[in-house]
Amino acid sequence: MRLEARHFWVAVAIAVGAHLALVHAVPRVLMEAATERLSGGRLNAWVVAERVTPQSRQIVRPSPDFAYSACAYDLSRGPVSIRVAPWEQYWSLSLYAANSDNYYVVDDREARQGRNILLARRRPRDADDGGAVFVKSPSARGIALIRRLAPTVEAHAAAVRTAQGDVCARL
Repeated sequence: MRLEARHFWVAVAIAVGAHLALVHAVPRVLMEAATERLSGGRLNAWVVAERVTPQSRQIVRPSPDFAYSACAYDLSRGPVSIRVAPWEQYWSLSLYAANSDNYYVVDDREARQGRNILLARRRPRDADDGGAVFVKSPSARGIALIRRLAPTVEAHAAAVRTAQGDVCARL
């Protein structure tokens, strides 16, 4: 094999390796930054966002019609209990893994009275789930995000009061 051909294949191997490393690393780095921004460094606790305005945006293109709550969870020391208090309007809970994959979604159509979740890497053998839905997380860390339809200042204030009943806590 000529010298130029070897250089070509070395360059291709380096390019493929760099591409694979970026595809693997970028979502995790971005998710870590989003976790810090949304949670303010607090783990396993809900953080209720201010009403969305162009100046208060913490995520890309949030809707001003929703009240947002975020919980950066950490399962490294055991399962986390997540509870979404019921809301009369539309609401949804989305769970995101450390690589930004959305792996679980539930909304008011499926769970009119809210939802209790036992979130863990694997189902605990002896844990009393108290009737909670077990959800297996693909990563030890991630983000839970609640969206509640609250298109007015008054509705947003009511959603913030309702969010007081939400739970995101280590068992």
